[in-house]
Amino acid sequence: MDKTVDKTVHLIKLSVGTENPEDLAAWQALPQAQTADGLPCHVTRMWPKREAEVLNGGSIFWVIKGQVQCRQKIIRLDEVMGADGIRRCAIVLAPDLIRTTIAPRRPFQGWRYLNVEDAPKDMTASRLNDDPLPAELAGALADIGVL
Repeated sequence: MDKTVDKTVHLIKLSVGTENPEDLAAWQALPQAQTADGLPCHVTRMWPKREAEVLNGGSIFWVIKGQVQCRQKIIRLDEVMGADGIRRCAIVLAPDLIRTTIAPRRPFQGWRYLNVEDAPKDMTASRLNDDPLPAELAGALADIGVL
């Protein structure tokens, strides 16, 4: 029986300890944050049950300083065995960080699924050259629907 997937789902994850997307990119450039083939990855304990939907064009949306600020396309999920013998999931990502419209998010543990219709939109090309707003101002504007 052919199990064709016609739905896509994204993941959303906090990027703890980063101040902005440039910090995230710098961290992902380190060898310990990459797969053997040089792609950035995020290792997590839980394997997505909705794997087929995630791999059907899904992205991981990064929450930085309480706001979704960027995303990366998910390329594949690799099995990684920890030193403790526990199977983990390496979410292998495209190297490009795609800026998104700012969307405030409350803290949460681990990663969550994010439906396509609920995902922040990509930043338009004309907005990419704008000077970034301070995080607090961008969050306040996003709260009232201006951004």
